[in-house]
Amino acid sequence: MIYVVTGTDTDVGKTVVTAALTAQALERGDRVAVYKPTQTGVLPGESGDAQDIGRWLGNPKELTLAEGIRLREPMAPVDAALEQGGRSTVDNLPTLEEHVARINELAQTHETILVEGAGGLLVKLTSAGETIAELAQAVCGNLVVVTRPDLGTLNHSALTLEAASGRGFVHGALILGSFPALPTAVHERNRKNLQALAEHHGWMWAEGLPAGLGSVDTSTTGNIDLWKASRKLNYVLVERDSGR
Repeated sequence: MIYVVTGTDTDVGKTVVTAALTAQALERGDRVAVYKPTQTGVLPGESGDAQDIGRWLGNPKELTLAEGIRLREPMAPVDAALEQGGRSTVDNLPTLEEHVARINELAQTHETILVEGAGGLLVKLTSAGETIAELAQAVCGNLVVVTRPDLGTLNHSALTLEAASGRGFVHGALILGSFPALPTAVHERNRKNLQALAEHHGWMWAEGLPAGLGSVDTSTTGNIDLWKASRKLNYVLVERDSGR
């Protein structure tokens, strides 16, 4: 089963949610692959999102980490490529077909594939302008949208779900990437409104994970708090196993 994780914005908790879903798939005995089509903002040899997930979970042998390409500038993929090497670097970005082939290759040896996008649903991944939405369609992936509880989230989330629904994603999951231990009235109201938004579109809703999980120190066994919190998302995998 393939899950494609995107967000309503940057820094909403996509990587932590991807890690939590990975943990749940591992706990049920799956061989899991995490694929990052484009990793931006890191240099060769540095830890990117996929490597962070592996470190947080203790790098179990059943987990495979893979990237399509990495670019040093912390920008959307096409812009990062332009900054790094101009038009020729953009032209050398992996094509949609190459991303699909890599994901399908991983699916031959893993029960669960988690694809973590860069930025939001309509950020361009390829020189031809294809987005994570089109990649999700091409691999028949289950779409997971990560959102935040802060001011401004309602419009971002509504626009993202409207765009997803318009592209045929009649089922999906809307997940809060993190929720503060001491929420304000804005956080509480937004959480209720986001749940209503998900239900309006016929999507699954998950209240998400406590804030700060990605910053917790890890040991050789991984981030214990993340493993425990991931159980809140168990049903996201189970209930969508029938496909999109």
